[in-house]
Amino acid sequence: MGQIKLWTKDFIIMFFTSFFITLVYFLLVTTMAVYAIQQFNASESMAGLAASIFVIGAFISRLFTGRYLETIGRKRVLMVGALLFFVPTLLYFTVSNMNLLLLVRFIHGAGFGISTTALSTIVIDIIPKERRGEGISYFFLNHTLATSIGPFLGLYLNQHAGFSMIFIVCTILSSISVIIPLFLKIPRPVITEDQSNSLKGFKLSNFFEKKAVPMSLMITIMGFVYSGILSFLTAYATEINLIEAASFFFLVYSITLLISRPFTGKLLDKKGDNFVTYPSILSFAIGLLILSQSYNSFTFLLSSVFIALGFGTMQSCFQAIAIKESPKHRVGLATSTYLICIDFGVGVGPFVLGAVIPMFGFRGLYVTLAIVIFLCIFLYFVLHGKKAANQNSYSQAS
Repeated sequence: MGQIKLWTKDFIIMFFTSFFITLVYFLLVTTMAVYAIQQFNASESMAGLAASIFVIGAFISRLFTGRYLETIGRKRVLMVGALLFFVPTLLYFTVSNMNLLLLVRFIHGAGFGISTTALSTIVIDIIPKERRGEGISYFFLNHTLATSIGPFLGLYLNQHAGFSMIFIVCTILSSISVIIPLFLKIPRPVITEDQSNSLKGFKLSNFFEKKAVPMSLMITIMGFVYSGILSFLTAYATEINLIEAASFFFLVYSITLLISRPFTGKLLDKKGDNFVTYPSILSFAIGLLILSQSYNSFTFLLSSVFIALGFGTMQSCFQAIAIKESPKHRVGLATSTYLICIDFGVGVGPFVLGAVIPMFGFRGLYVTLAIVIFLCIFLYFVLHGKKAANQNSYSQAS
């Protein structure tokens, strides 16, 4: 008997919907600060806000999306999110001052938060249960591709075509993200009246899924540490005269993930959570240590391979674990809990770590972060690893 098919029509539609939405996000995030400065003479702090208020919009919308996915309906929520993501791409053409730009960016972020939370939840029902780790790893390759292509496309268009062309490209990509989900056949979740009633009201449990908290806490720390790479890599590379190598860092990171993700996903399904997680945490710590001690291009780029095998692997695997641990009717809440936490870690990181750099320097920062990640081996054992080892022993015995 062969494996149940993974790359179905619905899976492919969702993969590309997510890819185009994420591509627009990365395309704009690399150019928005420059746009605010050039078009509206914004200060650096206001220009930074124009880029980051998008994330605030996404963060707030995710808080409410998880609970309504099961009560309103997943496809409806997805289409609302996709439309809310598309409309601001048209509004960029009409923005005439900085306050309007901030409002449009906030709405755009809200659309991003709703649509990506819905997509990440819906895809769980489309993926065969026995191939969940593999399926999630494949699905989030769209994010890896967008991370590579988006910034490159944004900078290229900014240099050769201008901001109008950037907005035209974003409008086209966003319109595709509205059209192709119309052809999705999304299975309606089977939810009892009691389960539906439990999702009503303004209780903390209706915004967060407690079973997803252990893995969400882990990814918060990982995202916090990874933000130190996202935010300060260029400054560090400039200081150690490896700026040319830095331009290839995320390309090498993405290529490593494209090669490794399908294998790590399969290993998660076949060998269990701990078999993948412990080496991933160790790889992330080693990557940060190599980065901290880099004096040439080879070691600088080698660190990106270890960091990809570490953080890049954990991103999809931790989500698969969080969903597996959560009740079926609360998968939407589990997904939003997880995504909120990674957004929080990546968002808060630059502010906190920026204050640390004057004391430790860049090399000291990355050594310190490597130690933090290494200690996460023990935190993971307490939060989930011990339980996963017992589950694995029980399944082998039976």
